[in-house]
Amino acid sequence: MEMTAYTYEVIMREIDRLLLFYPFLEKTAIGSSVMGKEIPALKLGNGSRQVCYSGAFHANEWITIPVLLQFVEAYAQAVAAGEALYGTDARSLYQQVTLYVIPVVNPDGVDLVTGALTEGAYYEQARQIGAAYPEIPFPDGWKANIEGVDLNLQFPADWELAREIKFSQGYRTPAPRDYVGEAPLSAPESRAVYEFTIAHDFSLILAYHTQGEVIYWKYKDLEPADSRRIAEHFSAVSGYAMEDTPYASGNAGYKDWFILQFDRPGYTIEAGYGENPLPIQQFPEIYARNTGILTGGMTEILQNPVEN
Repeated sequence: MEMTAYTYEVIMREIDRLLLFYPFLEKTAIGSSVMGKEIPALKLGNGSRQVCYSGAFHANEWITIPVLLQFVEAYAQAVAAGEALYGTDARSLYQQVTLYVIPVVNPDGVDLVTGALTEGAYYEQARQIGAAYPEIPFPDGWKANIEGVDLNLQFPADWELAREIKFSQGYRTPAPRDYVGEAPLSAPESRAVYEFTIAHDFSLILAYHTQGEVIYWKYKDLEPADSRRIAEHFSAVSGYAMEDTPYASGNAGYKDWFILQFDRPGYTIEAGYGENPLPIQQFPEIYARNTGILTGGMTEILQNPVEN
């Protein structure tokens, strides 16, 4: 795993390497970004239970990308060798669960924050958007997609309330963060995740963000069956605290919509601690503390064989 900024070029190079080494690993595109970059998803497993892990909804939270890619590699390596994946028989898990991993939801924004995008019309547009919010460092404070839409405020779960809250905070037009967009799913990246989720039968989703070392595990008062037990397991294996999503951020997120739509366990994992973007030097500790969550997202659903 490269200890470098995970630009889109690096991401796709890593994915190509994994596909070369592990031919049973499959790649698909769930859609494209504003700038036309493919949003890749990796598939591992043949089981009837499906789960989905995603990262880098927010541009300056790109350290979640190597966390997910490292886990895919560890899992694939364990399957190939017939070994255990962090204490779980990998081949047995492979036969029981199908894992989909979307390592980067926001490739354009990631390239802006990591310095891979420094010129051209989209860069100039982003720079002008950023100039209207001088209190937010540019580009380090950028969370949105390249057009200034926060991709995790785009889902149809009280989107109108999210708009009211964010408008009251001053985010009424495209911004480096917290602008909800013109309508739910108006950003192609969020719509791609939405449509991919609708097209599958996920028993559980994990949405990786930074920072805070907390697990957000329910939406308002909705608490799907088994979600508390699984969240308690995640907390025990990671040391992360279980918390309710703060009111100002508690609507229109992917996890929120998944719980509302499917009444199944969905989690936002706020990995690491500090100021975004977290330094890549935090990667080893973040990864070590999340292996139990990433493995548990598959093993824990097998303890509840009856779907809701």
